Amino acid sequence: MEVGEVRQSETGAWVVSGRLAPNGTCPECGTPSRQRHGWRCRRIEDFPAQGQAVWIELRVCRWRCLNSDCRRRTFSDREAAVATPYARRTSRQAQLLGHVAHAAGGTPAERLLRRLGIRVSDDTILRQLLRAAQVVPPRARIIGIDDWSWRKSQNYGTIIIDLERRAVIDVLEDRDVVTCTDWLRRHPEVEVISRDRCGLYAQAARKGAPQAEQVADRFHIVQNLRMAIEEQMNLHGRATGRALLSDADNISTASNLLKSRLAHRKSREEIYETIRALRQQGLTCSEIGRRTGFPRRSVAKWLQFETPPDRKRAVLKRSSAWYFEEYLKQRWENGIRSGNG
Repeated sequence: MEVGEVRQSETGAWVVSGRLAPNGTCPECGTPSRQRHGWRCRRIEDFPAQGQAVWIELRVCRWRCLNSDCRRRTFSDREAAVATPYARRTSRQAQLLGHVAHAAGGTPAERLLRRLGIRVSDDTILRQLLRAAQVVPPRARIIGIDDWSWRKSQNYGTIIIDLERRAVIDVLEDRDVVTCTDWLRRHPEVEVISRDRCGLYAQAARKGAPQAEQVADRFHIVQNLRMAIEEQMNLHGRATGRALLSDADNISTASNLLKSRLAHRKSREEIYETIRALRQQGLTCSEIGRRTGFPRRSVAKWLQFETPPDRKRAVLKRSSAWYFEEYLKQRWENGIRSGNG
């Protein structure tokens, strides 16, 4: 755009007069033309300057197509770089309105923009958001799936993100396997699915998008690594068993410990099967908890897995004697058998 004149109106607003290229190119056949058919003045609002509104009076020409074989007889200048067709503000101001509206909403965005020198109503801001939401996004190849809470610890949904554009694609009302599977079947263009270690999304990805490759996202990989390192550091020195006992006692203790762990695992499997059976009867998590004596959250967590979840080892505390195992072992080897030393 070529700027011709800059003046200030009686109301204090700045008016910039401009025009586009001195010739036009037919969008149908690509033939250049310098024969003007007519012109019109288009008034567009731009960013404010020194607290005052700035208006662009753009001279838009209409040209004749010189190609006799073209079905177009006349065509207008293309000012898409300045503003979209029929828009009353520049593209960059419309983009600013969209960003502020996303961050603040309707009425707060109106108050903020008026302080910045842009007079716009909250209805216009909401219409701008609606136009931006109606744009059809491109097909997503690499997506990320994770759960999020509509209401913490009560209602959970599923959020799906396009990792290439870093934009939210869709939000599902729940985190059910069937709902997620149906969504993936409607989008066969998905090639890579990034998810956490939740078995629900893994099962949905296998059923709904067997062609896609499943990967673990970086956040959960680092989180799992941190948890594993913490567990190993907290349990460091316990892998040798009961070092203070004799070899025969160590063998007997290890055998008894293995038997107790197997019995405990078997009991957890029986509890898991009982919970699954009650769930298949149509009972809610609260009702299952009342019948089995387990908390409702534990019942809901167990129902998310296909097998009983493994118990995590408790972190050693200072109140435990095994917290001082290395120190006690060193004292024992030094010949100190009394606790008063």
